[in-house]
Amino acid sequence: MIAKPGLDGHDRGAKVVAAALRDAGMEVIYTGLHQTPEMIATAAIQEDVDVVGLSILSGAHMTLFPRVLELLREHGRDDILLTGGGILPKEDIDELQRLGVGKLFGPGTPTTDLIDYIKEWFVERERQEA
Repeated sequence: MIAKPGLDGHDRGAKVVAAALRDAGMEVIYTGLHQTPEMIATAAIQEDVDVVGLSILSGAHMTLFPRVLELLREHGRDDILLTGGGILPKEDIDELQRLGVGKLFGPGTPTTDLIDYIKEWFVERERQEA
């Protein structure tokens, strides 16, 4: 699932990522603009997704990523990978990953990097479940 939380109204990158994931054979749900963390977590749980990707350009990443992660965990869905991208300072990326957010991607990252990351995450999850 690809989501655009907060007030950021720029979704071209999110749509490009969604299309690339779809073209790579993944089922993708795009939630649209102006989603709250509660809306995102609820949709992820209702749709039983494996991965949530947040696209954040607003600068609110240190609030939005942790809140979505918290809500997923509150509902017992800490098995969902929370990843995403946007304009994120290195020190913020490090802190978000310390909290449990997956790999984060900056502007200009090839979509193949995200696709490979998600595929590798699935392989690792299946290995751990076996």
